[in-house]
Amino acid sequence: MQQVADAGDIACNPFNIDEAIKQIEVGATDLLNKVGGIISLGGDHTIAVPLLRAANKKNNGPVSLVHFDAHLDTWDTYFGAPYTHGTPFRRAREENLFLDDASMHVGIRGPLYSRDDIKNDESFGFKIIHCDEFQTEGTDKIAERIKKRVGDNALYLSIDIDVLDPAFAPGTGTPEIAGMTTREMVNVLRGLSGLNLISADVVEVAPAYDHAEVTSLAAATIVYELINLFAKS
Repeated sequence: MQQVADAGDIACNPFNIDEAIKQIEVGATDLLNKVGGIISLGGDHTIAVPLLRAANKKNNGPVSLVHFDAHLDTWDTYFGAPYTHGTPFRRAREENLFLDDASMHVGIRGPLYSRDDIKNDESFGFKIIHCDEFQTEGTDKIAERIKKRVGDNALYLSIDIDVLDPAFAPGTGTPEIAGMTTREMVNVLRGLSGLNLISADVVEVAPAYDHAEVTSLAAATIVYELINLFAKS
């Protein structure tokens, strides 16, 4: 029988990102030593780095990473800073935290930061499902493509709420039009049933920018669907 509990907040230093990252890693690792998996709520997408470190310890090695986002998040630096919401998966690649033959981005559509973004991203091993492909392929086929890519590997899901169209998730820092609908998101997640999900995050919800809590509702429902995936793993 599956049990779900709120583990509370991980206290971290809001003025020192290096210390905060370490505190998140320690907190997540401690939790994963006690439970089968965790779903983390953010917050800045930078938290994916320490969470992936913890998942690697749980798995005794790299995991398959499926990243839902409007943006690649594999930049080297952002305004000169190495740890930001636009760089987590470049840092993760440098630490070999994910499998380069079993990882992918889903929902990409945002502007590029440099001319080399796509080339660099391919060199890290990522495959991309662009958001426009939902129009022609549908959620069933998209889910099958993800499952084929992941295979039997331990899976970490990282979901930036801005993968959704701003009509469904206005409360985020970097909204991009022409995004996924909440129906598409829910049905793709349901299509991943049976994968070996070991941990996940849902990030970049900004309540101060939200209208009528529609972004928070979308995020909460995504978390509910992730819990269902854990139950079926």
